[in-house]
Amino acid sequence: MTEHRTGGSSHAGLQELLLESEDISGFLDAFSTTLAQALSTDGEEVWCAVTLLRPKRSVTVASSSPRAEALDEIQYHYGDGPCLTAAREHRVVYLQDTRTDPRWPAYGQAAAANGIRSALGVPLDLGGEATAGLNVYADVPGAFDQAILQVVERRVAEASTILRLAVRLARHRETEADLRTAMESRTTIDLAVGIVMAQNRCTQESAFEILRAASSHRNVKLREVAADLVATVSRGPATTHFDA
Repeated sequence: MTEHRTGGSSHAGLQELLLESEDISGFLDAFSTTLAQALSTDGEEVWCAVTLLRPKRSVTVASSSPRAEALDEIQYHYGDGPCLTAAREHRVVYLQDTRTDPRWPAYGQAAAANGIRSALGVPLDLGGEATAGLNVYADVPGAFDQAILQVVERRVAEASTILRLAVRLARHRETEADLRTAMESRTTIDLAVGIVMAQNRCTQESAFEILRAASSHRNVKLREVAADLVATVSRGPATTHFDA
């Protein structure tokens, strides 16, 4: 296998994949599929999947095909293998021949029985957000030469960078939305306090306590009580009056 077989994908190409995907899972599916297709030539099929390590059980979160998921399950069954080791130890692990490599004999035997002779695990660097790795399988021994190993590592590094950025942006959007909601709630409460002050000719502190008491009495959140009062007044003359 040589470098040109990866299709010359660039960082920009991966960015386009992310933009075209509905979510991170969709991006990883597209990434796995694109890489598997690029590596599968000359009658040598390759399968790719992304494993996420969890405390109780690892899971496949993206794959190039159902077969790739099934191949991941072999490692999960034995609890070890090149791809799980790569994700756990944050290093590239290459199993050149499942029938002769002594590191994972039980897994190797099962993988060979399922037609897999080579397996490659490359960790995804997600900056502490999660522990994950890319799994690459081939049906011939020694399927990945040094050139292709370097290309796959580079592709995974680029994908990791984009994923970290996507996670940060998602968090930023969530924070922004939470802040906007909090500000809107605060504005609504302030408006309601002003309405109660006008209705009852009381201080700001007393008006807030009136709203809080109404919230407790109705078992409804304060911002909802405030929103109801503001909505009532905005439709015309106030029909709701809180007694001090």
